[in-house]
Amino acid sequence: MSQWWRDLSFLHWRVDPALVAPLMPPGVHPDVLDGATYVGLVPFRMVDAGVGAGPPIPFFGTFAETNVRLYSVDDEGTHGVVFRSLEATRLAVVLGARGTFGVPYTWARMSVEHRAGRLTYTTRRRVPGPRGAGGRVVLRPGAAIADPTDEQHFVTARFGLHTRWAGRTLYVPNEHEPWPLHDAELLDLEDDLVDAAGLPGLTTRPPDSVLYSPGVRTTFGLPRRVTVAGG
Repeated sequence: MSQWWRDLSFLHWRVDPALVAPLMPPGVHPDVLDGATYVGLVPFRMVDAGVGAGPPIPFFGTFAETNVRLYSVDDEGTHGVVFRSLEATRLAVVLGARGTFGVPYTWARMSVEHRAGRLTYTTRRRVPGPRGAGGRVVLRPGAAIADPTDEQHFVTARFGLHTRWAGRTLYVPNEHEPWPLHDAELLDLEDDLVDAAGLPGLTTRPPDSVLYSPGVRTTFGLPRRVTVAGG
């Protein structure tokens, strides 16, 4: 698969790795920076998704998405993300992703509006439940970041995902250019997707990191099985 990720907002909360360790697939552990790991809420637009080197898929290849994600490293030392949920507006995408690699997509109503220097993302889940889970993010992008900090690099420079499918832990790689990152000001946040993802109460406090990116083009490769110690 190849696709553009556009108008991304990265909201992150620093947490104790022990909080998210039970949510990782077998053979995968929380990735840690300075003794902490992170929980991310990332709304954006998926644009012109297509298969291989083929043309974009009409209609189904462009949609709004919001994901709740964790940061992972497997027993072989490969770093990635673990998705707790991915809201998408295209039901066919949801069914295909859940059935093919077990990625926890859900069907939702969403919008992304760019007006007067602000980005507004809204989402409400349809199925599976909890029905109506969602929220609203309003953000004002700021100046470009020339030299990202270790934290900013940690929560954005991820080149694959860990998932569990058919009794196996898989790693699905992706490739893209370095993120063009910007500072950002969070103007409003209403969210219960993180609660629904098994992390209640986290978004009642301000995020530790807020970033914006106009986006990159990315290509996903073929999955490989992750070796699980003792398994």
